[in-house]
Amino acid sequence: MTVAKITEIKASSTKSFDDALRVGVARAHKTLKNVKTAWIENQEVLLDDKGEICEYRIHMKVTFVLED
Repeated sequence: MTVAKITEIKASSTKSFDDALRVGVARAHKTLKNVKTAWIENQEVLLDDKGEICEYRIHMKVTFVLED
């Protein structure tokens, strides 16, 4: 029988949403064992004083399988 846990992670990047996702997944993989899936729950951008995008942020959920 397999038991999994889901954790929420926020990650950011000055490059893109894709890069923010990669940063978040890499950090989850570094900290958690048996990471199996990740999905984006929400996305947002931070704007500078000129209205330009300065940061991309994602809120994702990561599933990992618990060890026996």
